[in-house]
Amino acid sequence: MRDYKKLEVWKKAHLFTKQVYKDILPIMPVEERFALTNQLRRSTYSIPLNIVEGCGKNTNKDFVHYLDNALGSAHEVEYTCFLIFDIGYISKQEYDLINNGINEVKAMIISFIKYLRDEK
Repeated sequence: MRDYKKLEVWKKAHLFTKQVYKDILPIMPVEERFALTNQLRRSTYSIPLNIVEGCGKNTNKDFVHYLDNALGSAHEVEYTCFLIFDIGYISKQEYDLINNGINEVKAMIISFIKYLRDEK
């Protein structure tokens, strides 16, 4: 078992989640509260939650499964942010900041997955 609080990938995913909660969710229109806002919220916190859950597994193979789930959630966040930008709910500047953040998270997850798969 791993201590998730020591993993840089978890730290980055956690900070990204806080960024979405602080900068994006509050500016979403009320009519999207049960649709896009809820979807973005759930997919965003799913990233660090899957990392945490994977840390409780005994093998790298099992851990990688949860990292794959975290990566899937990151892709979901990436598209949701693009959609809310494309329909005009957030500015280009807000989109660029959030998009850069999710791309960093995705890159870290992918690198960690590769590392664990290659570890003997």
